[in-house]
This record gives sequence, C-alpha cells and structure tokens, in this order.
Amino acid sequence: MCGIAGIWGQTEQTNVEAMMKSIIHRGPDAKGIFTVPNGSGILGHQRLSIMDVDGGDQPIYSKANTQAIIGNGEIYNYPKLQPELAKKYKFLTKSDTEAVLHLYEEKNTTAVGELDGMFAFAIIDDNKFIAARDPIGIKPLYYSEKDGNFWFASELKAITQFCENVEEFPPGHFFSSETGFSQYYSLPDIPPELDANVDELLQEIRETVEASVVKRLMSDVPLGAFLSGGLDSSIIAAIAKKHKSELHTFSVGIAGSKDINAARLVSDYLGTIHHEYIITPEEAIAKLPEIIYYLESFDQDLVRSGIPCYFTSRLASEYVKVILTGEGADELFAGYTYYKDIPSDDTLHRELRRSVNSLHNINLQRVDRLTMAHSIEGRVPFLDLKMIELGTKSTCSFKTERYAPCRKMDLTQSL
Repeated sequence: MCGIAGIWGQTEQTNVEAMMKSIIHRGPDAKGIFTVPNGSGILGHQRLSIMDVDGGDQPIYSKANTQAIIGNGEIYNYPKLQPELAKKYKFLTKSDTEAVLHLYEEKNTTAVGELDGMFAFAIIDDNKFIAARDPIGIKPLYYSEKDGNFWFASELKAITQFCENVEEFPPGHFFSSETGFSQYYSLPDIPPELDANVDELLQEIRETVEASVVKRLMSDVPLGAFLSGGLDSSIIAAIAKKHKSELHTFSVGIAGSKDINAARLVSDYLGTIHHEYIITPEEAIAKLPEIIYYLESFDQDLVRSGIPCYFTSRLASEYVKVILTGEGADELFAGYTYYKDIPSDDTLHRELRRSVNSLHNINLQRVDRLTMAHSIEGRVPFLDLKMIELGTKSTCSFKTERYAPCRKMDLTQSL
C-alpha cells in the first residue's frame, strides 16, 4: 500500500513533490521520483513497505531502463506470476509490483486483466504512458487533464492544489496515452442459479471465502483484523486465526457498546490478541475535521461510519501494518435491513449488483482513506472476484428473511 502521483506531459519536479507531500501518510517509509530524460513525464511514489521491506522501493525499472512503474496495492497472484516471468525476466526485488512491470513487458495492456489483487499503478514506457485501476476500485486513483497534461494521484488533495477539475479514474479500466481509456472488467451480470444445489453452493462459498482470506495473509509485516463482533468480521478473524498462530484483533465503541462486548466474546472464543478503545462523544466531535480531511467527503453517512473506522485504524496502527476488514459481504449477501423490504427477487438482484458497483466511492473509500490516514493497509477478502461471482449467482432466496431464518444464510451456514 502506497501513494502514487505524477504528470504525463511535463517534468516539473516541484509539482510532483508537492503532490507527494500531501499524501505522505499513505507511504511514510520511503519515497522515489523518476523523471523521463526526454521530458515527457514524471512519476512519484510514497512507500508503505509491506512486501520486500528492504528491497522493494519504487519506482522499479526494466532491465533496459526504458520502462518504470509505480504502484499502490497488492497483487495476490504474484507467487504464481513470478516463477513464470522469472524464466525470461531477471527480478531485482521480491516486490509484487515488479511482477506487474514484467507482465506488462510480456503482454502489454492485456496484462491488467491477468492481475488478481487491489491496485492502482502507472507505467512510463519510453514515449508512452499507462495507468490502471483494479476491477472494483478498492484502491483509489484520480486524474485531471490540464493544458494537455495528464495529472494523476491516489487522493484528490494531491491534485486539487494544481487543477480545478478532477475526475475519479474508473474501476476496471486502464488508460493509455495513445488510445485513452479502455475497460477491461465489468461486474458479471450472472442470473441467479435457481436450481443450484444448496449444499454444493454452500460448500463452494466456504472454500472460496477461506481461499480469499488466506491469499490476503501475504505480508512481510505484522497483520491483524478489525473485529466488531458481527458476522462478517468474525468470519474473517476465524479463518485468519486458523492459519496464523497469533492474530491481533481490534474493536472500538462507546462505553457499554454491544459491539465491544460481542467482539470480546468472539476474541475469547478464537484466542486472538485483542485490543479495544472506548470513544467518548467529545473525542469523536473533536476529530471530525481530521476525519473529513482524510476521508475527502462530506457525505453524512460516510462521515458517520468513518468515525469508528478512524479510531480502529489508529488503534491498529500501534501493532500492525496490514488489516483485514469485512467490507462487501452485506452488498453480496443482502446484509442490510432495507434489502428485506425489496418486493421481488429480480429487483433485489439488481439492487445488490448496483450496491457492489458503488462501493468504490462509499465503503471502500472510507476504508482506504482512514486506514491510510494511519499508514496501514486495509484488505477486503469478501470482494475477491470469485466471491463476487458466487454472491451474484446465489439466489436471493438464500439471502433474505422472506425465505430464510436469517440474512446472509449463505455465509452463516457455510462456516
């Protein structure tokens, strides 16, 4: 997890340095700048060291030094990509970002569709510029086109100091200076399998959830999990603890909070190293300006949900650098109360699909900004692409109280 910034079309280093300074919280461990010798562009990187702590500084360069990459996020299929790529390309680091560069060298922009992870990256390839964002928009990226130049950065605040009109880089797209924006992924529009065998589907969900969590345990630094005591975070913590001898978990709340008590029960049952923090109303109010600054939104629902996320992230940052969170399960498996009031399965199916498509500038924005405000990396196992496919094809009758004894029946029964 890091912060990236740059400009294609000019090489004014002071501008990029100012952009990097505004997002230093995303990567306080190291910084790097690459200026194209011919003056066509400049890349800036603020690093939060997660993988290859000692050797993974960015930008990373190709053997001929004609290509350079900066990236933010994690590539979970790096262990599978690296051995094949190493047959042709010499790896100078153990960074997953280097695998992205070599995959691009091998397959050009089609490489983006082969990445399994959360990412935003930029590549300068001689006289060409490439940028891409992950399929769901877990990692942020913004851009502005001004005076023929393409400005980009991980957060709005990095660009707005120079440009008035800033756009969100769309999830599931890549940009080429030669061809513009191209879409490489869209949320699958899979009709629910009405005749699916329930036992087989639940077993598939169980296996996919576990695999999704396990691949996100990849880290060279301490890792933990948010734990509210609810179903989603408890599932993730249970699976993570199964595969880690020690797991730190974190919860916050006001005095007497049901979430605090529930999280204690789950932690005691799982045997995690649990940490909690009691928030006072006065402290929450005092921190609102800071929360809004990092969140980059005045949306009242997002700000309200951002308060516990801010304090939990602050607490977690004292112990770990990577955190697992439960975002996405409610949208995939109809966890919100209002879903049960939707009158038909077809309408509910469309609403769930819309909800997942909207996560990049709601819940995922909250998790990214407020974990990164404290220089920790948030990972979201439920938004693995295989989980999204399973959630999409599961019938709504498995997910609502109209037909099942509890919401998110799929998840409850599969664990």
